Amino acid sequence: MQKLNLSQVLSQKLSPQQIQFIKLLQVPTAELDARVEEELEINPALEEGRDEEEKNPEEEFPENFDEDMGSREGDVNIDDYLTEDYGGYKMQGDGNYSPDDEDREIPISGGISLHEQLISQLSYLKLDETQQLIGRQLIGSIENDGYIRRDLEAIINDLAFGQNVESDLDEVEEILRKIQNFDPAGIAARNLQECLLIQLERKEHPDDPLVQNAVKIINDCFEEFTKKHYTKIQKKLNIEDEDLKDAIHLITRLNPKPGGISDGMVKTQYIIPDFILTNINGKFEISLNSRNAPELRVSRSYSEMFDAYDKSDKKDKKLKETVTFVKQKLDAAKWFIDAIKQRQHTLLKTMQCILDYQEEFFYEGDETKLRPMILKDIADRIEMDISTVSRVANSKAIQTEFGIYPLKYFFSEGIATDSGEDVSNKEVKSVLQTLVDGENKRKPLSDDKLVKLLNDKGYNIARRTVAKYREQLQIPVARLRKEL
Repeated sequence: MQKLNLSQVLSQKLSPQQIQFIKLLQVPTAELDARVEEELEINPALEEGRDEEEKNPEEEFPENFDEDMGSREGDVNIDDYLTEDYGGYKMQGDGNYSPDDEDREIPISGGISLHEQLISQLSYLKLDETQQLIGRQLIGSIENDGYIRRDLEAIINDLAFGQNVESDLDEVEEILRKIQNFDPAGIAARNLQECLLIQLERKEHPDDPLVQNAVKIINDCFEEFTKKHYTKIQKKLNIEDEDLKDAIHLITRLNPKPGGISDGMVKTQYIIPDFILTNINGKFEISLNSRNAPELRVSRSYSEMFDAYDKSDKKDKKLKETVTFVKQKLDAAKWFIDAIKQRQHTLLKTMQCILDYQEEFFYEGDETKLRPMILKDIADRIEMDISTVSRVANSKAIQTEFGIYPLKYFFSEGIATDSGEDVSNKEVKSVLQTLVDGENKRKPLSDDKLVKLLNDKGYNIARRTVAKYREQLQIPVARLRKEL
């Protein structure tokens, strides 16, 4: 039997304008260009240039715009406008703008890749066609750091099914050994142990006792070497302290990643700051990166078109559809421009509050001067939601005289001190790093000793917290920091 129930639900929905603002707010400066360009392409009612009717843009734009930035003059033919390419747009301070700048990409470094170098060296070997195919398959299996981690049996199967080449393990290993003689030394090794041995065997004087001791350590005591159990190595190999020290020093100078971290043909990524902080005679001034202030306006031709259509006879169905379309595009253009302005205002308001909260740090750039600060502290001060502050902090950066910092760098938890005050955990990490840097490397400080030293300095911190901070700072445990 069907029943009809009445229920009351309280819910909150975001308007399209709010959704657009939220999406724009979390976009970093480096991606804002593309987002504006996309909007220009899909909305013919939006165009670049300053609105001539805008009397006082400084009231809505905290950023001062360059007066040399002129807007487009004259009427625009609607047919030409709809087919126009909006690839780029003028920005504040971009006095040398050229259409050629639109598609300019960050250059990539010249030269050939590691794979191409190895193929070139392979061509110098006197190999038959089958051996060449095996060599190319092996080189293709080399990862970016220079290792072959695929099982040779799997490579043999790839040759059989992909290249129609029949081979066996002995033949593949023979070609592999030839490739392992290529430059850089240690290339095509199957593990770290083999990589280090290849480099030691290619030393100028492989019969030198120093090299021989290093080979013995890697061959017979590799596990002890990785765990820095030097006493066990001495007992097992029966070598003197000085000889062990020299051999370890030789091994640690070898290259554990002969291929590097990439093949050298990737684009260089640059950090583009969203804010610029300048200190003028002790007074801070914050400005937005000029890319955050695109000059946009509603198309005059579309506004006039809408006025003309709106005053005409609306009984015609096609004309009515045209009016609706034009109105949607005009509304979308106005919403987008308002969202850009609101984005600028929110960014500056949030950054100013962070500056006021962490003012002592910005004077000296000393990490120990950072105060404990969480998202709620800023949200309460600027009277905005925590999620809004989070969107600003997670994707933005500021340029200072001490370097470029992501905004989330300034947020940290508090640690209690003996004096009853709270200090930033970044200050504790800085002190922890200083203690480790100044320790006796022959007898490095354990986590228990680090806890005691930090407690002596007034920081009430537990051992597990020290271990967590040490891992975040990428500091190994005491045993692995030990040196001879």
